[in-house]
Amino acid sequence: MPHPTPLARPRNPYLRLFATPGARAFTLGNLVARLPMGMFGVSAVIMIAGARGSYALAGAVTATGLAATALVAPWTARLVDRYGQARTAVPTTAIAVCGSLALLLCVRLDAPDWTLFAAYAATATTPNTGGMSRARWAHLHGGPSAADAAALHTANSFEQAADELCFMLGPVAAAFLCSALFPEAGTLVGAVLLMTGVLIFAAQHATEPPATPRAPAAKSPVRARGFAPLLAVFLATGAVFGSLEVVTIAYADALGHRAAAGAVLALQAAGSCVAGLLYGSARPARDTARRLVGCLAAMTALMWLPLLAARAIGSLFALGGALLLAGAATAPTMVTGMTLVQRRTPQGQLNEGMTLAVTAILGGIAAGSALGGQVIEHAGPETGYVVPLCAAATALLLGAAGRGRYGAPARR
Repeated sequence: MPHPTPLARPRNPYLRLFATPGARAFTLGNLVARLPMGMFGVSAVIMIAGARGSYALAGAVTATGLAATALVAPWTARLVDRYGQARTAVPTTAIAVCGSLALLLCVRLDAPDWTLFAAYAATATTPNTGGMSRARWAHLHGGPSAADAAALHTANSFEQAADELCFMLGPVAAAFLCSALFPEAGTLVGAVLLMTGVLIFAAQHATEPPATPRAPAAKSPVRARGFAPLLAVFLATGAVFGSLEVVTIAYADALGHRAAAGAVLALQAAGSCVAGLLYGSARPARDTARRLVGCLAAMTALMWLPLLAARAIGSLFALGGALLLAGAATAPTMVTGMTLVQRRTPQGQLNEGMTLAVTAILGGIAAGSALGGQVIEHAGPETGYVVPLCAAATALLLGAAGRGRYGAPARR
């Protein structure tokens, strides 16, 4: 396993991290490829609803894409582990880009509704760009030394902050492109950025982890000790995200400020982004499993703030401040959880393991959105904030119950 060439070591951990040869190049490509992940859903909804006049159809199409991604993504990640990032990511991204362009043409040419579902489902082959980037950091800094552990902790924190930033800027960029240019602009620009970013990323061969041909008897990472309890935590955490989004949109709509919902949700992502960067500057935990439980406890405590702001104050401004603070525990939770996923995943299956974690989050987002919508319909948007609070509490209970399994030494 290669290690960074000794260089002058700046005190700032992020400057030290990006002094690693080749790190800046693959990070640039990955960020370009990752930004569209926050653009495609919003772009598709605006494009389809504007052309067909149905938000129900737009929502159903994007939900189908989400479900298809949850099914296909682990298999794509398995191919990445087996054949390498460059050999797999480029063709699978090309298929996904063709799906996005097909969706654009189907909407533009007024094709039958079923073609929209088929085209958007084809985008499920998009590789987990964030997971591939984390796999490169693990390849570069996966050694047993304290310096490697600190560098990997900083890298995981940076990647989580980058996720938050892309999902904060992506919807804003998509909405601007679709409104300022033409309805299909968000999807078109997103497809171009995705393909360009993956090509830049894949071209950085010096930092690419080696392919690991899988033996016929190799087991799924899910069967590794402690992995399933971690997936349960990610599933419940995803429900926090999904319910928080739909409840906030409904709450802003009830106050007559639906257009401001995106900005309010961006505050939650901003809080998480800043917290992630600060967390990366701290020392990695000696007991990572215990740290995860502590992060989940903090997330549960902070999820009281949006509920109190909505029910006791009833101000969108107050809600924005509450979400900004509530987001402070999100990134540390995700960084710590992903660190444990890396440790529990068998060697040669790192992309598959991290993609399974992302798939669990996507499943949780879908479940949280559905449950949040039901509570809103029957009890009102103010009460809807009980759902992310309960989801966070569930994640805490699952994390505490599973700590003995995922906190034990990994079997390699």
